[in-house]
Amino acid sequence: MSQSRENDVQQDDQQTAVRSAQERTLGLYHQLMQINAASHLIRTLRELGLLDALRERQCTLNQLCSPRSLDSRLVSEILDAAVSIGIVEQYDEDFALSRAAHLLCQYDEDLADSSWQRLTDLASQTVSREVHDDQLHLNHLAATQWIHTSSAMEAAEVLDFGGDSSSEPLEILDLGCGSAVWTCAMGYRDPTARITAVDHESAIEAASKTADSIGLSDRFRTIVADPSNVELESEHYDWVVIAQRISGLGKDEANRLLGNATKSLKVGGRLVVIDWVEMDGKPTLADRMASLRLLLETRCGAVRSPAELQLELRAVGLEECQFALLSKGKAKIGLAVGTKLA
Repeated sequence: MSQSRENDVQQDDQQTAVRSAQERTLGLYHQLMQINAASHLIRTLRELGLLDALRERQCTLNQLCSPRSLDSRLVSEILDAAVSIGIVEQYDEDFALSRAAHLLCQYDEDLADSSWQRLTDLASQTVSREVHDDQLHLNHLAATQWIHTSSAMEAAEVLDFGGDSSSEPLEILDLGCGSAVWTCAMGYRDPTARITAVDHESAIEAASKTADSIGLSDRFRTIVADPSNVELESEHYDWVVIAQRISGLGKDEANRLLGNATKSLKVGGRLVVIDWVEMDGKPTLADRMASLRLLLETRCGAVRSPAELQLELRAVGLEECQFALLSKGKAKIGLAVGTKLA
């Protein structure tokens, strides 16, 4: 190839690379603007009272606009946009909330604005994390934990629940159960396993509903108590599961919870910590949002690395510590397992 031809090829490659970078920039810009517009659209629906109206029943455009003296032409455009992002569904002349919108109304009607608005204050150090009420974080977690069902089924498979039908029924302790999605998946795979769930009253209510929904009620026992201070039977459980709880605690609180869990394990029993994890490589938006919400909603919480989780298990006397990353969730969730050998 002549020098002139080689220069032309290099120039073409550079121009292609520049165009590709410009396209990525424009694509990201468009994506960010669409996300921001969708957020404002949902807030507008709430502020106009349309979310509340559609939460009660299906309505026509006129039924939505007339009682509120709204501009029907503009509201029609707003509803069409809401349909396009999946917040509203349309059936002939009627509009209705989608399932996702019903969940927003129940748990995150303000799109978590009350939490995110604290970000500036925390960053500028005008407020302290000490003002956070960790129980609010735990209540929200228990209410929405079902979104991790696919990851819970994966965790039960990774841990081989139901793989040994010849053994005695396993005793599983769910310490800080939330809605018990993780242990119910284990109990679903192992038809003889018995689960004891420990948490505050609101979480226990959610956990009982989870167990009822998949037919585990006869093998599901509950204890209303603070998971960190509850008195447990010593060396009674084959497995202790602490799911999405350690990340919300500081080191001392986590050590106390893990220590209490370890005492309740039989010799040979295993403690499983399931939680968000900080991994090498580029984090996803879901990873960063999970980490930021812990900063915004807990006094001392933080996402741990796999190595940090395993160190915390060893600190309470557990051995043969291992880690596995689950692949089903949007944010990185992993499980760390330690065995009580003595």
